[in-house]
Amino acid sequence: MAITLQSVSPHPNPKVALEQYTTPADLAAEILFTACYVHDDIQGKRVLDLGTGTGRLAIGASILGAEYVVGVELDGPSLRLACIAEKSLRAEVDFVLGEVATIRGSVDTVLMNPPFGTKKAHADIQFLQCALRLGKVVYSIHKSSTREFLKRWLRQQGFNCERIMAAEMEIPHLFAFHRRSRGSVEVDVIRIKQP
Repeated sequence: MAITLQSVSPHPNPKVALEQYTTPADLAAEILFTACYVHDDIQGKRVLDLGTGTGRLAIGASILGAEYVVGVELDGPSLRLACIAEKSLRAEVDFVLGEVATIRGSVDTVLMNPPFGTKKAHADIQFLQCALRLGKVVYSIHKSSTREFLKRWLRQQGFNCERIMAAEMEIPHLFAFHRRSRGSVEVDVIRIKQP
C-alpha cells in the first residue's frame, strides 16, 4: 500500500496558511491498514477524507474496499492531482472542492490529516468538530505536543480518544521559514469513536 500511495503526488504548491503537509505514503498506509484490519473501519464502510489534499487517504480507503469514499479539499490544484491519481490507480472516490465545515450528512469513518493549528489557531479543532459531527469513528493526525490539550478538549466534548500510533512525520523544505532541507515532527494518530 505504501508503494502504491507513493505514486500519489504531493501538494503541487502548498499554502502555508492552510498548513498543507502531504501525509507520507508509509504513514498513510499504516493508518489505513490499522483502520481496516485492526478496527474494521474501512471495508464496506462509507469513508470521508476531510482536507484530502491530493487524496492519499481517500484513494487508499477505496483500494482497501470501502463502499463509498468522498474526499473534500479547498485547494483546486491539489484536488486535480487527486483526480488524476484516482483514475491511474483505478480507485473510486468522489472528490469535492469545498470547505470542510459545509459538509453535511453522516459516514462510518472519517480519515484526516488536519492543519496542525500552528498558523491559524485551533484549525485542528475546527476539523475535529466537523469530523465528530459527521463520522461514527474518526482517525486524525496531530502534533504530539498537543496530546494533553486534545485529550482534555475531547473529554469536555464527551469523547475519549485512543492513541493508536506515534510516528515521525517527515516534512520537506516547503516554506521560507523552514531552515533545513528536511525536518520531522512527532505526531500522534488518534482514533475517536462516538460514545
